[in-house]
Amino acid sequence: QVQLVESGGGLVQAGGSLRLSCAASGRTFSSYVAGWFRQAPGKEREFVATISWSGGSTYYADSVKGRFTISRDNAKNTVYLQMNSLKPEDTAVYYCAASRSVSVRSNWYQYEYWGQGTQVTVSS
Repeated sequence: QVQLVESGGGLVQAGGSLRLSCAASGRTFSSYVAGWFRQAPGKEREFVATISWSGGSTYYADSVKGRFTISRDNAKNTVYLQMNSLKPEDTAVYYCAASRSVSVRSNWYQYEYWGQGTQVTVSS
């Protein structure tokens, strides 16, 4: 069983930066693929980024490539999402997720564990 708690969301102006954190419980978290998804009001949940258990493999949605960076610290059971050059269209609730998959995954249904989400609002 893995429990995930996100933090670091908030209000930021366009062009600014935020770093989201996802703290996980459970000694086996280091063996899980981790991902970030987001959901804006009235829209479906969409993939943002994913990282392998070792951190050696990452994959990003085209909409955030070059602006966002996913990373993890397995010693701290924590996954991060560094978000730079934020745009108003990045406004959403951001969710952290964990998957038992052996490789990175970009579909929400491939993740077994989810956090409660953290709100990110980017003003223009």
